[in-house]
Amino acid sequence: MCRWMAYQGDAVYLESLLFKQEHSLIHQSLSARKSEVTVNADGFGLGWYDEREEPGLYHEVLPAWSDSNLKSLARHIKSGLFFAHVRSSTGTETNRSNCHPFSYKNWLFMHNGQIGGYESLRWQLDRLIPEHLYNHRHGATDSEVIFLLMIANGLETNPEHAIETTLAQILDMMKAKNIQDPLRFTAVFSDGVEITAIRFSSDEQAPSLYYKQFGTHIVIGSEPLDHSGDSWTQVPAGHIAKIQDQVYKIQPLSGLLKMTA
Repeated sequence: MCRWMAYQGDAVYLESLLFKQEHSLIHQSLSARKSEVTVNADGFGLGWYDEREEPGLYHEVLPAWSDSNLKSLARHIKSGLFFAHVRSSTGTETNRSNCHPFSYKNWLFMHNGQIGGYESLRWQLDRLIPEHLYNHRHGATDSEVIFLLMIANGLETNPEHAIETTLAQILDMMKAKNIQDPLRFTAVFSDGVEITAIRFSSDEQAPSLYYKQFGTHIVIGSEPLDHSGDSWTQVPAGHIAKIQDQVYKIQPLSGLLKMTA
């Protein structure tokens, strides 16, 4: 399973969180503690906001710990809202187009989890993507499909509705195909102002999601950035965490998704 983190707060150099924490994301890429997969070596990516409306992006297929370009970028890029992701593939190829975060206009998205039986659903899921969005389908991952479907279902105007509509569509398709493997979905997206994270699974094993509020910022991600994790709070399964202006709010998913989480 992948590992990711998102940051909102005072502008900082990315290296302070990616490299310099006790259990930083780069450390997690070698030694994850809250995942079935210890090593996440199938590429990585960064997304960050600065003076421009659209986010900056950097993707690489090398393991995160071995790329000197990442170390240099993280030392020089400063941002008050950024995403970072280390990938452990669930079957699709290791290439830049499959690395998170994915972007659309001013939006960023990244994901840890999987659509059960994805290969048998892939053709049908792609057909749900509207024609005007299909040119934004650059890779082959289930994560990118989910993101584009969320956009099609109104992410830009009603994020909660888009999340629940998209996941319900996928669950209905899985049920019609009698797929028993779970839909697992711990993800985060942002429009450059607000961060929204979701922890959900159709079984009892939703991927981990933790957050912590510091004096001048909030970090949310797959694992705490220290070994003890004592001061970190786990987002409950079947819930959404919303962060804006360093204030967080946790709310449950509703309807079908709440019942199946």
